[in-house]
Amino acid sequence: MAVTGGETSQTLDRGLTVLSLLARCTDGLTAAELAEELGTARAAVYRLLRTLEAHNLVGRIDTRYVLGFGVAELAGQLKPRLQATVLPILRRLSDATSSTALLSVADGDQALILLTAEPPRSTMHLALREGARHPLSLGADGIAILAGRPETAEDTEDVRLARSCGYAVSIGSLQEGALGVAAPIQVSGWATASLGVVQLGVRLDDDRMPLAVAEAAREAAIRLGGTGASETAESIVGSVDMTAAWSPSHPASREPGKGL
Repeated sequence: MAVTGGETSQTLDRGLTVLSLLARCTDGLTAAELAEELGTARAAVYRLLRTLEAHNLVGRIDTRYVLGFGVAELAGQLKPRLQATVLPILRRLSDATSSTALLSVADGDQALILLTAEPPRSTMHLALREGARHPLSLGADGIAILAGRPETAEDTEDVRLARSCGYAVSIGSLQEGALGVAAPIQVSGWATASLGVVQLGVRLDDDRMPLAVAEAAREAAIRLGGTGASETAESIVGSVDMTAAWSPSHPASREPGKGL
């Protein structure tokens, strides 16, 4: 539980934790598994689940509980806020880097491109389709999201490297001849979104780009998460390793087409 000051509701906190746990498990969880995760009695978990079901935030498939469609309805109301909050950041980043900027969110094990901004003064740039999806493990945006989460035994070398550098780089992963740089939007210890850029190229030639991307992600985190996200976001920017961009093991130094 992330406490930001003042009193909090333990029951509400547990209910929100249930939603977070279900969001991470596409196959759902049983009441017993949720009780173990929460460290509380199964009877209390059943009360939480019944309440969440009543609000269509949780559904049930046999004995397993999954996120309900009410979550999607709530999420649908978020895009106008994202457009108002993040789109100006994307536009500034796009203009500054002469690249297409994008906001991606995690949807299960996929990365969903939610918003894009194209450079206004560029004669040639990549166009991305809002609503396009690809695996989280493929492309800088998805790798950045995974890198913004706690370390696990399943983390790939690419995720570990991105977590160490503070940003992810992909070259030719989703489109041949395209380079991407992304950083997690860190409003908590579990990233669900990233902000990045894509451009034509097979090598990261401007060592200022990762810092610009990380700074934009920090601003987005603070605007979306409020002051409580400031410290976490600042730590991400402070951890950006600019020297790593030129390391032989860094993805920016790999052969074209062998990005993250």
